[in-house]
Amino acid sequence: MLLLALVTALFSPREVNANETCKQLLASGNPQYPPYLWRDPEDESRLIGANTELMQMLGKELGLPIEVRYIGPWGRVQEESRAGRIDLIAGAFFTLPRTEYMDYFYPAFRETRSVVWTREASRLNYRRWSDLAALQGVTVINNSFGEEFDRYAKESLKISQVASLEQAIQMLQRSRADYLVYEDAPAAAYLAKMNIADMKALTPAVANENLYLTLSHRSACNSGEMRGRIARAMYKLARQGVMNALVEKNIQLWRRQNQ
Repeated sequence: MLLLALVTALFSPREVNANETCKQLLASGNPQYPPYLWRDPEDESRLIGANTELMQMLGKELGLPIEVRYIGPWGRVQEESRAGRIDLIAGAFFTLPRTEYMDYFYPAFRETRSVVWTREASRLNYRRWSDLAALQGVTVINNSFGEEFDRYAKESLKISQVASLEQAIQMLQRSRADYLVYEDAPAAAYLAKMNIADMKALTPAVANENLYLTLSHRSACNSGEMRGRIARAMYKLARQGVMNALVEKNIQLWRRQNQ
């Protein structure tokens, strides 16, 4: 796995000017993603959460400061990465279109479950993706649930995309959608924050997908040397299993902030 990580990182076809220097890294991510990322109530220009703490650990390994900043909604974060205005995305699923503008680091630092959410009183009998075909779904714009489900949804499902998770939950609550597709832990966190108890997650999961760290092709820090350093550091942190403790710690922090 280490060999794969280093080969992937070191032999990307895009290189920056060797004379450019990298003294710090700017990271962002999905700001509606507790316990992984959310806006700091005390400074909304910052993102906090498990992924932010992972970036702090990565910065120590690299000997470089990493700032995790709120850039805007998840769709805008991806556009900023495409343009090279941010260096890192701290948590993205793998999709082929995204490889056109950013490099992925292996191994993944977290596996997540994406599920179908619906109202408690709903009689939706979900066992397979095709059970959703006659219904109206909702999710957050530019969200991915893995290559296979994304392709099936585009071809066979009716899923509206809205700007925020709160808006998607409200649409489901008001029966403007029959179901919501989103990851289990972040959706549960927002339902608790919004004091909504009459929603349920259905099984089986729509997808089990990995979260990766990515580096913009247009980042001034994107060089073979830097990709190698990041790959080695992320491999070390993954081997140490640091994310389990970070996630549990930040679940508790989110709960305290939203009591």
